[in-house]
Amino acid sequence: MNTPATPATFAGEDQLPRVPLPTLEDSCARFLTWCAPLLTAGELAATEAEVAAFLRPDGPGRVLHAALAQYDATEGVHSWLDTFWPYRYLGRRDRIALNANFFFLFQDTGEDQFTRAAGLIAGALHLKRQIDTGLLPPVEQRGVPQSMAQYRYLFSTTRIPGTEQDTVRAPWTDAWPGPSDARHIVVLHRGTLFRMDVLGPDGVPHALDDLQAGLRHVVKAAAADPEPAPVGHLTTLARAQWAQTRADLLAHHPRNAASLDDIETALFCLCLEDTAPADTQTACDELLYGDRGNRWFDKAVSLVVFADGRAGVNVEHCELDGTTILSFTDALLGAPAQEQSRACGARPQGLPALDRLAFVLDDDLRARVTEAAGAFAAYGAGTATRTLSFPDFGSNTAKALGVSPDAFVQCAYQLAHQRAKGHLGATYESIATRQYRHGRTEAMRVVTPQTRTFTEAMQDPDADAATRRAAFLAAARAHAERARQCQAGQAPEQHLWELELIQRRRGAELGVTEQPALYRTPGWLTLRDDYLSTSSAPSTRIQYFGFGSTSAQCIGVAYVLLPDRFNLYLSTPRPVAGAMDAFARHLQAAVPELTALLTPA
Repeated sequence: MNTPATPATFAGEDQLPRVPLPTLEDSCARFLTWCAPLLTAGELAATEAEVAAFLRPDGPGRVLHAALAQYDATEGVHSWLDTFWPYRYLGRRDRIALNANFFFLFQDTGEDQFTRAAGLIAGALHLKRQIDTGLLPPVEQRGVPQSMAQYRYLFSTTRIPGTEQDTVRAPWTDAWPGPSDARHIVVLHRGTLFRMDVLGPDGVPHALDDLQAGLRHVVKAAAADPEPAPVGHLTTLARAQWAQTRADLLAHHPRNAASLDDIETALFCLCLEDTAPADTQTACDELLYGDRGNRWFDKAVSLVVFADGRAGVNVEHCELDGTTILSFTDALLGAPAQEQSRACGARPQGLPALDRLAFVLDDDLRARVTEAAGAFAAYGAGTATRTLSFPDFGSNTAKALGVSPDAFVQCAYQLAHQRAKGHLGATYESIATRQYRHGRTEAMRVVTPQTRTFTEAMQDPDADAATRRAAFLAAARAHAERARQCQAGQAPEQHLWELELIQRRRGAELGVTEQPALYRTPGWLTLRDDYLSTSSAPSTRIQYFGFGSTSAQCIGVAYVLLPDRFNLYLSTPRPVAGAMDAFARHLQAAVPELTALLTPA
């Protein structure tokens, strides 16, 4: 399993083009264009004045951009975003459970829990073998090679809480060169954690029957002796609080250090649930923020299998984006389990080695586990969610009408939001940029002047069908053009945000001792205050994709848009539940309304 990698899988990374660094002038001009439709005339004028000050020859923008350009040209730096990404993901101090982690609900197979779980393990081991030996071909999209850097973080990767910023423990690093040499996974049931070897002493994978036997043993043992204080609850804490508690665990007893080491080095987590969700939405909710301590939310990949065999994955986001997990999911589900098991060289070896991972706790640590469990249960209860399905609409429908499928649904979101809340709001969409070296995503802001014209026309009782149709098509074209710019790395937000972060980190050194006023303008604050946060995961092997909302008034919109269907998972803070339900109702009306608008008479 751990043969040193031949160059095929990762060989093309250094040949990929670098993420383009936009000019300061372009980013500032785009920023003003992007925020203008969300501002009053006075707010826009105030923002323009501060952008002009930022751009002065002696202004702070010039100094900060020069420092970023110098960093981008430094040997060993893959991208000018190399420092940005750790700050964005590892620097957040709130809880990552529900707030940052995302999930996929897989398509059903009709298998029982143990058959399904063993098959997923076999698929994962087959993929790991392909990655480790360099046999996995680099991904291409429309013939364009994509970055494979994230594949190094699929196995044995764990986020480690820190007081000020988290870190990542992973293979393919100086501390752990090459692929993971771990032979075990961690299986959770009713909050009890077990180390289970899925590879034998010689690195050969266990056969499917062996894996099923091991999983049955875990369930039986956990049922007979349940964990009184499931430590997994602690991974739901805010990061600094979890960092202090983890330090206290390590200091309290050596057994705790050994258990944490087994969890952190495990290939992945497998969460066996003792319940079957009542419906699809409940399954999605359990995947996003299921509690009972039966998660380790810091683990990069946690496969979750319910009692009835339904399954999905919860993903820690700091090193992995949705496109990589889509490929991971396709690999797991793309072939029958028996075929995957044979392909990775599995053979019968008897019951896998098993060890219960116990933690030694004192009264204070047990109280913290109980408190964390209660706080997260309340936090989950404070989140409203909803699933939405359009079985008669898909990307083929939009294409037949001559519109980009993503532009179609994004216009529908804006119309539904306008009708639900009475106004437009800042809308985020994630745009993949993996065609660049170590590329991840770009932040697109959806609302354009054409969006506003379109929603106004749809709300105007005097506007005829031709006027509405023209406004819709213009908004769709503007959306598609902005998406193309973002995919090409020509977007302002992450560039300007990184300049702000440089000022925080190096302001004294660079002579920019105060935060530039641009970052306190109505434009900057309004543009980044999400009302809708949207992202797409197109795969025939998943039913739903989901994540939590990003602000107090935000509706998270995770959507699976396929040729013949369109499924969404919505989430928002409980006080916004009424508006979310109204958004869903108006979206259900907007999609067929817009379809009819473009359909020839």
